[in-house]
Amino acid sequence: MLKNFNGRPSLATVLKASTVAGIAAAVLATGVPLEITRSYAEAVKVQAPAVPSFANVVDAVSPAVVSVRVENRVNPVSDNNNDGFSFDFNGRGFDDLPDDHPLKRFFKQFGQDPNDQQGHSRRFGQNGPSGGPNGPGGKGRLRPVAQGSGFFISEDGYIVTNNHVVSDGQAFVAVMNDGTELDAKLIGKDPRTDLAVLKVDGKGKKFTYVNWADDNNVRVGDWVVAVGNPFGLGGTVTAGIVSARGRDIGSGPYDDYLQVDAAVNRGNSGGPTFNLSGEVVGINTAIFSPSGGSVGIAFAIPASTARDVVADLMKDGQVSRGWLGVQIQPVTKDIAESIGLSEPSGALVVAPQAGSPGDKAGMKAGDVVTALNGETIKDARDLSRRIGAMQPGSKVELSVWRAGKAQPLTVELGTLPVDQKDASADDNSQPQQPEAPASEKALADLGLTVGPSDDGKGLAITGIDPDSDAADKGIKEGEKITSVNNQEITSPEDIVKVLNQAKKDGRTRALFQIQSNEGSRFVALPINGQG
Repeated sequence: MLKNFNGRPSLATVLKASTVAGIAAAVLATGVPLEITRSYAEAVKVQAPAVPSFANVVDAVSPAVVSVRVENRVNPVSDNNNDGFSFDFNGRGFDDLPDDHPLKRFFKQFGQDPNDQQGHSRRFGQNGPSGGPNGPGGKGRLRPVAQGSGFFISEDGYIVTNNHVVSDGQAFVAVMNDGTELDAKLIGKDPRTDLAVLKVDGKGKKFTYVNWADDNNVRVGDWVVAVGNPFGLGGTVTAGIVSARGRDIGSGPYDDYLQVDAAVNRGNSGGPTFNLSGEVVGINTAIFSPSGGSVGIAFAIPASTARDVVADLMKDGQVSRGWLGVQIQPVTKDIAESIGLSEPSGALVVAPQAGSPGDKAGMKAGDVVTALNGETIKDARDLSRRIGAMQPGSKVELSVWRAGKAQPLTVELGTLPVDQKDASADDNSQPQQPEAPASEKALADLGLTVGPSDDGKGLAITGIDPDSDAADKGIKEGEKITSVNNQEITSPEDIVKVLNQAKKDGRTRALFQIQSNEGSRFVALPINGQG
């Protein structure tokens, strides 16, 4: 057999050898004996490397994957649905498609409007995360309002899916891969992780179910198989690899997604992603797509997160989370330098909530939580996830960086209230103070002009140099400075005094606490030029 440089038959050889004359010419030209008693296809089959197949995995897991049909008593929805799960054909709506378009014929045949909510899959495009509650329900008979995916995790009929698939439903139907339809009951749901559990009554039947994978064995580059119900088409299999871990897509404090490049579309939400052992490594919950269709970037809730949440939902119908009760933000390199931390890690406390466990334990604005029960805290998300995974009433040991040194704190965790956002920099608990009259002293090196605040606490920012570091850091006129390097300030002279002390201590940056109508945050500003 003629071969190219890497040992495989070249395309030119294939074309030449496709005829007897070509074979003869190839032999004469190269002097290489060529066996012609076999077909070329047989010869290639002998030399081609084995191609992995997903068929065995799919055969084993497909009976455990179901389509989830969600029904509600609603009025017909308009073409511009308000749930954020838009259906987009390169910017065109369903009505803009030609009458002979195959997709339009398909949806008309099955009585489904692509602009309606059929087939949820959260989409992340140019405007960031999208999604939201359905409009108010109407009167009338139950009708399908959404369709997603799910999978059995027990032989007695417990099904895992996404919260956003079932959140607006009044009735649920699980459609198995053989077409069997079973009524399902909602056991519990958790909006914070976008997980939900349904239960079907098999009347004694034992269902095929799947197991969770060990996250420690999931690596970037591993093959994965996604099974689900895209666009309501029924059981569909796609394959790809794990392309990243620990993705934060801005959907909540527990973001820790697997990113996969398997094709995931609307209707795949709630469906499983398997490894080659048939274990669930993640639950498909979101895609990045400017157009609404798959572009090869999908996000799955990792098995470790889902396992614990699902167990709580099956047991109690809800998830009880530990609660620290402090607003936190990440520690940037500039912030770390301003407070004397050797590296930008941990969670910076912006403000403890009055009466919260953190407040009772003595946590203060400007503290940096660097360790929890002896384990290093990477960032604010890490702290939120770890606290949320603990049981209310647990006592935890925190290591807090305060005033240039580490201090221990013992905190008894509370129960996260239903209406709380967890410990997060997104809490909007501090109202904006009225803007004070223009002050008359400019801190030119910082790019700030400040004046007294109406309540005498802190200083109102009355001017910003657009070319300054303060402007680059997002500080705006109308906001307020409440402290510098964790020391309360009431005048420009207080700021200068703190900055001078920081310079004597060898610091090149100072930590400003900024209050706005969006809450409180810390910003590190350079002080090299400040006298």
